[in-house]
Amino acid sequence: MVSVPARLAVAGAAAAVDSRPVSEARTEFDPYLHDPEHWGVSLAQMRELLLAVLDAAGARSVAEIGAFAGDLTRVLVEWAAGRGAAVLAIDPAPQPGLVELASSHPALELIRQTSLEALPVIPLPDAIVIDGDHNYHTVGEELALIGGRAAGAELPLLLFHDVCWPHARRDDYFDAGLIPESRRHPQAGDAGGIFPGDPGLRPGGLPYPRSAAREGGPGNGVLTAIEEFVAGRERVRLAIVPAFFGFGVAWHEQAPYAAALAGLLEPLDRNPILERLEANRVEHLARGHGHAYELWQARQQLAAQEAVLHRLLDSSAFSVAERLSRLRAAAGIGGEASVVSKQEIRRVLRD
Repeated sequence: MVSVPARLAVAGAAAAVDSRPVSEARTEFDPYLHDPEHWGVSLAQMRELLLAVLDAAGARSVAEIGAFAGDLTRVLVEWAAGRGAAVLAIDPAPQPGLVELASSHPALELIRQTSLEALPVIPLPDAIVIDGDHNYHTVGEELALIGGRAAGAELPLLLFHDVCWPHARRDDYFDAGLIPESRRHPQAGDAGGIFPGDPGLRPGGLPYPRSAAREGGPGNGVLTAIEEFVAGRERVRLAIVPAFFGFGVAWHEQAPYAAALAGLLEPLDRNPILERLEANRVEHLARGHGHAYELWQARQQLAAQEAVLHRLLDSSAFSVAERLSRLRAAAGIGGEASVVSKQEIRRVLRD
């Protein structure tokens, strides 16, 4: 593992070659790169504000927990290139895009460990992005490890994702087997999906099969763990920007950058207009998925009905029944309207 000072030296050399501002980054920014449904799931959606926070804090080293495919990592690497900064990406199962990114950027170190394995041994950076396993146990343990190594104002700047619905008060497990049974909630599985305002599950809700089957209560959710950490330490402040599933920032009030950070975040912290916008956004996401689910169900039912009609067309028994119904109609029994013919079925199937 390369030390933070060594990576800073490498990053400084890179900065001498490319000192362009973030707005002139080498690669095109695409917050939906690995989000084809455009749910806005990546913390990269908060790019402008997140980078402003790092700059306000004067950060020169950043660790990202839960880098996955590298969407946010790309943003951090390009930011770091112009500032002589270093980036660590921590993920036990990095996707190919992140692996490729690490191989082509010397200022980026990829650590293939879980956060709970890496945090006790890595040099603590200036800032840590916590966006890995979104559950109370993991986030609480991550914060305990960080807090145990950094007393008072030495606490790194902490950046969080998913501090609003759905994971603020509802656990999600990348691998439930890694969570102690006593701290693990029953999972949704295929019992239904989640919907804003509904603490349980419902048919057609957003598919989060690895999330807790019920929202709320003690020991449940990312924000619950963060709030307990903040409450247990003196003079640590938490700001929540309610957009794109929630962006959280925690810092010590005696940090040299505290005033600048507060000035930047105070207008956005739990801003009621942003809260309504986000509530509206996730409501439409959930309703849109619900409508798509209902359409899928209708198509499944239609396909089943068409399959039955096709079998009727091939059925000799139906041919006999059609002839008998015509004979009955000709005899004045039931009338012509009671006759169901193969021709009528074919017309329905064509339509």
